[in-house]
Amino acid sequence: MSVLRKRLFAVIAAIAFLFCLFLMRFFYIQVIWEEELHVRALDQWTREIPVSALRGNLYDRNGELLAGNIPAYSVYARANAVEDAEGTAALLADALSLSREALLEKLTDGSRSEIVLMRRAEKQAVERIEGADIAGVYYARDDKRFYPYGALACQVLGFTSYDGAGSTGIEQYYDKYLAGERGEVLYETDLVGVDLDGATAAYSPGTDGLDVRLTLDYRIQALAEEVMGRALEDYSAKAARAVVLDVTDFSVLAMVNLPSYDLNDIPRDDLSALNALSRNALVSDVYEPGSTFKIVTAAANIEEYLRGNSDAYAPDRIFSSSRTRTVDGTTIRCWSDHANGKHSRQTLAEALNNSCNPCFVDIALSLGKETFYDYLAAFRFGRATGIDFSGEAIGMLLPESTLRDCDFARIGFGQTIAVTPLQLACAGAAAVNGGYYYAPRLVQSVAEKNGAPVLETQSVLLGRTVSEEASWMLSGMLEGVVRDGSGKKAYIEGYRVAGKTGTAQKYENGHIAQGKYVSSFLGYFPADAPRYLTLIIVDEPQGAYYGSAVAAPCAKEIFEGIIGLFRLSPSEA
Repeated sequence: MSVLRKRLFAVIAAIAFLFCLFLMRFFYIQVIWEEELHVRALDQWTREIPVSALRGNLYDRNGELLAGNIPAYSVYARANAVEDAEGTAALLADALSLSREALLEKLTDGSRSEIVLMRRAEKQAVERIEGADIAGVYYARDDKRFYPYGALACQVLGFTSYDGAGSTGIEQYYDKYLAGERGEVLYETDLVGVDLDGATAAYSPGTDGLDVRLTLDYRIQALAEEVMGRALEDYSAKAARAVVLDVTDFSVLAMVNLPSYDLNDIPRDDLSALNALSRNALVSDVYEPGSTFKIVTAAANIEEYLRGNSDAYAPDRIFSSSRTRTVDGTTIRCWSDHANGKHSRQTLAEALNNSCNPCFVDIALSLGKETFYDYLAAFRFGRATGIDFSGEAIGMLLPESTLRDCDFARIGFGQTIAVTPLQLACAGAAAVNGGYYYAPRLVQSVAEKNGAPVLETQSVLLGRTVSEEASWMLSGMLEGVVRDGSGKKAYIEGYRVAGKTGTAQKYENGHIAQGKYVSSFLGYFPADAPRYLTLIIVDEPQGAYYGSAVAAPCAKEIFEGIIGLFRLSPSEA
């Protein structure tokens, strides 16, 4: 009897166990798996035509449209629902200007549920298809990106991919705001994808993207591009670049990278060329700045002098008249031969005017590595500026602990250190605006189509570099460089322009590349209340190559253009 009971208990337990398994499976299907199965069923009995969201526009600071949309449509087909493949292919080939054979192959391919026949077709073509009422062929809004000014600020604006997502530049960095959310049109079909008679379409609208307003001023951008375009051509240069900053808050007013390309005709079939042309070198590339870096060295020296550091050079202290300095067995020379008394008695202001390298070697060595590196950190060399743009380089700054004296001496006049142009422009601005270093920015605000603000950026103070007194003293000296020194070709009668020239030799494979230079000028105005700053860079100019001859005149043209645009009187500038 006990054996029978055991067997009966085992059977009941097995039945109970199986019942629990079925119950658990039922619960899993009905509750946990419900949403996924619902989606599968919906996908099996419907077909979805995507409806692209209207991508947000890009505007300059004045509300000028820089990137918008042109109405366009994508055309789709479902092979199983096409009734006359050959006739449909012939009609579509005529309407869309496509190959009839290629279309016929797609329309008879039953292995795929949905087939994209053409992306971003023009409205007129789609109207012809709509009028023909072709079975199995559908279309949906898929607007085409359009840039009214073509190549203007192309490396800053960036472009979108074939599916409309941001690929580079602002289009990529702010894609989450610009993209929006796509909608869809749902059609009821049978198992093989043929529309059901009497079925109605369900429309789920997309959510349009938000509009982005930049800090760029398209007028200053166009002006700077025109000026740098002439420099590129006149000097047969490898590249010509310029950045224009608002010194008061580091808003970027213009960014020029030449050569460039038309955003409405992107060379997608040549990736190497596209990568080179679309790169914002002002943010992503580094170079040895040369003598423009002397602004930073001079600022550090003046600040240390004001703090009572006896090793710092007083403004009226005279540097040694020797043309050379020897550090660790390495001889550093001035560009001038010092003949006929040239550079014989120089104060700091005169050393800036003459751009005499040995004087800035003296300053660096007198301040010492620890102190000078503290200033390099304050000016944010060796780290990102914090601009709202992808791919920012941090430059190259040798670790203080491994730095030889001869290399340290060269940092004083802009060698043995690599910076991005944006880093140098920001450092220059922070040296002359009272010592305030802000995070540079390219975007002012993000708003809905009706103008309602979603995000408004504010200037962010990242730190102090020097005191206001040191800044004003430095600015007075740099005004002298334009009035009396190497920057004379940036001088504008009646306006207080200041700045510093630079001419740096290029290196290839660790050696000086003969005949290859980077000509530059970092300048701003008004000198007594800095507002507009520009950094000009001409890479490998042919013929003339000194920054005083090549870059300074470009800055003058840009400043004169800004004066004309805003009708600034000498009292205002």
